[in-house]
Amino acid sequence: MNLPVLAGTFSTVLFALGMLPMLYKAARTKDLASYSLGSLVLSNVANAVHSVYVFHLPAGPIWLLHVVYVLASALMLFWWLRFRSAVPREGAVLAHAVPAHPAGSKVQPMNQQAPEKEAPQ
Repeated sequence: MNLPVLAGTFSTVLFALGMLPMLYKAARTKDLASYSLGSLVLSNVANAVHSVYVFHLPAGPIWLLHVVYVLASALMLFWWLRFRSAVPREGAVLAHAVPAHPAGSKVQPMNQQAPEKEAPQ
């Protein structure tokens, strides 16, 4: 094996290993809120177009690297579409997530004070 092919193989393995933590975290948490739909779609379109170029090259490490990129970006887009409502977005308020307060007391925001009550006469 010559040096360029060896370097290509080694870098392909490193790039593929570098994607595993992202894919693992996305699969485990189902939280893809930090990913943009536009970016994921554009990556998949770019990979499809780039495939025309890559697969006209002689078979080698670049094929494996490109297949890893295609699978990872397709999987991330699939998960984004599938799990987009599985994890609540930041700022979303769910009725069951609001803690109950004793005796129906109302909680005032920290920057506001409760109105003062008049003394009994």
